[in-house]
Amino acid sequence: MEARPPRLTVICDVSQITEPDERALEALARLQLTAQRLGVSIRLHNAVSGLVDLVALVGLSDVLVCAESGVEVDRQVEERKEVGVDEEVHRGDRAG
Repeated sequence: MEARPPRLTVICDVSQITEPDERALEALARLQLTAQRLGVSIRLHNAVSGLVDLVALVGLSDVLVCAESGVEVDRQVEERKEVGVDEEVHRGDRAG
């Protein structure tokens, strides 16, 4: 088996895509596809959260990787402490 040379990664600054839509997403997907055919991968840099969310929503987060954007594509929901009621308050009770 022949060893392949390391893949070249190109950083694509997408900070100007402030209102991402399906056309922007299609253009980025086509750019990535063309790059892959040439043996290059593309990482999206400075993506707004709307673009990150759109990429994840359509299932392209493995194809269109957003790097160093300050927003993680694979976000986890925060673990929150459940708040309980310590005592009951009745309408006739005075505050204090």
